[in-house]
Amino acid sequence: MEKPSEYLSPHFPSIQRLYDGWESRIGYRALLGGTRHFGYYDPGTLWPFPVSTALRRMEDHLYKSLNLPSGSKVLDAGCGVGHVALHLAHRGLHVQAIDITPNHAIWAQRNVERQGMQDSVHVQWGDYHNLPFVSDSFDGVYTMETLVHASDPARAVAEIYRVVKPGGHIVFHEYDHIDPTKPPPDCPPSLLADLLRINTHLAGNQFFNRGVLQGIMEEQGFVDVTSRDLSENMRPLMRLFYFIGFLPYLIICLLGLQDRFVNTEGGVQGYRGLSRGYWRYMVLTARKPGRLDGKAGGEREGVRQRRGR
Repeated sequence: MEKPSEYLSPHFPSIQRLYDGWESRIGYRALLGGTRHFGYYDPGTLWPFPVSTALRRMEDHLYKSLNLPSGSKVLDAGCGVGHVALHLAHRGLHVQAIDITPNHAIWAQRNVERQGMQDSVHVQWGDYHNLPFVSDSFDGVYTMETLVHASDPARAVAEIYRVVKPGGHIVFHEYDHIDPTKPPPDCPPSLLADLLRINTHLAGNQFFNRGVLQGIMEEQGFVDVTSRDLSENMRPLMRLFYFIGFLPYLIICLLGLQDRFVNTEGGVQGYRGLSRGYWRYMVLTARKPGRLDGKAGGEREGVRQRRGR
């Protein structure tokens, strides 16, 4: 598999350690079947099973948010092992998938081949800070909890703006949080310290105080930027992580091994932070000014014009 073009995030080694470590490999496989994102539940759901159904529902939410007709070409900017790309391909989209972690790209390609979807999903090792595609290549671009790893979010969003076609659609499933320099008076210092430590493993998330990512999108030229809070929809899965990880987390803290078990700490303290409203799960949508050309764009514009009558 070809190497990415010249820019590689300076956080690449830490990203690779995070996802290639045995904690991540076992945890993602055992709890999420290898998928690397949260699931979507109806608010108030207590029983989180089957988890696979919730994962596919989150992918369906992404598909609906993209709002593109069958045959559209989209970029998955951080594909993991390819589950999201494959789900969207089964819904009729053509997906170019990249990931900065070599093993992810290799596993994604194997999953594509296993499902016989080579004509609909193309995978390569790549960095969204320097996308190896010509300008105006895609009808849409999406991320599924991957900009949290961007060492330079503005540069990554600028690259996404460059490669999407005029009129193209953007959907980001990402996190944001309160300003850690101005915590609420009732915020336990230990919880704040743990959340800040978790953020050191999520380079982009350190930048994402509330409203920051929306501002970056607008500064790069995107219009019709909207945001929706899905925290209540993913809470049941976060609660599951909390209950599974609570006892191991106590042992990890006793041994001072938090930095070696980031996912376990994130599951426990992340749930506590979510419950207090310190961070949120957000879906941001936008479009590049202009109008999509060709059949896909024409169909969508026709729908929009009829709705406007």
